[in-house]
Amino acid sequence: MQGGERYNSIGNYLKKEFGRKMVKLSIDAGFICPNRDGSLAYGGCAFCSEGGSGELASHMQGASSNIHGSISEQIDKLSEKWPDAGYIAYFQSFTNTYAPVEKLRALYYEALSDPRIEGIAIATRPDCLGEDVLDLLEEINKEHFLWVELGLQSIHDGTLKAMNTCYTASDYDEAVDQLLSRGIKVVTHLILGLPGETEEMMLDSVRHVSAKPVFGLKLHLMNIVKTSRLYTSMPDYIPFDSMEDYVDLVVRCLEMIPGDITIHRITGDVPRKILVSPEWSYKKRSILNAINRALKDRDTYQGKKVN
Repeated sequence: MQGGERYNSIGNYLKKEFGRKMVKLSIDAGFICPNRDGSLAYGGCAFCSEGGSGELASHMQGASSNIHGSISEQIDKLSEKWPDAGYIAYFQSFTNTYAPVEKLRALYYEALSDPRIEGIAIATRPDCLGEDVLDLLEEINKEHFLWVELGLQSIHDGTLKAMNTCYTASDYDEAVDQLLSRGIKVVTHLILGLPGETEEMMLDSVRHVSAKPVFGLKLHLMNIVKTSRLYTSMPDYIPFDSMEDYVDLVVRCLEMIPGDITIHRITGDVPRKILVSPEWSYKKRSILNAINRALKDRDTYQGKKVN
């Protein structure tokens, strides 16, 4: 941790690693998920919007030839704000390892062939990492900065089943072990506020994930969005009674996460136009400020309660 922060933010980590600010460029490469196309189920995870996990990604209509165009368009928009930044290509939307390995190779290397790209991040499911995909990721990892993001959300299989994820906590454990054995950095996604989960259940998920030497964690605030199945089935569901309750839980989560794990997210981030609840969750800066203030007021920090 550096710069006065009380948690190990990925922004600070990357600045130290690359010597300058690094920005992720979100890429939608036209992937789908096995629980959307009928391979495992239809409809996708109950909490996802129609746009999937990459609601804010740069949409590419699935054409790999548009990767360079997407990268250039985003850099053009961002370079005025951060003229000296470096860039990481972030394959974000849906399941970005769910395709024949030849297609994956072409897409990943097309992004990496852009001289402005200094690394790659790939978001996927824990059950979509076949041996050939792992071999490709290991190959890339030997020559390029890489991390793989696994959408776990909860270690409780009952919750995962209710959310139609069509994978289990053991699928996640196996995927992490396979990636770590090949020296590949792992970033795990957890959602705080899933229906039916108590705070202790959420803390159990954090404990479980933190027990392995993962590279990073994303803690998402459960956002109910208009285009999700969860909203259709539970339109009145509110994950947290107040911002203060959420802030308190995040602080307790951070205290039990080892200090060497990078923190990539501690709130939610969806377009306000599709947000239903919590009604305050679009106030991202206010939530972050409240978390930082609570850490300072309590004189606590990431890893304080790690044994």
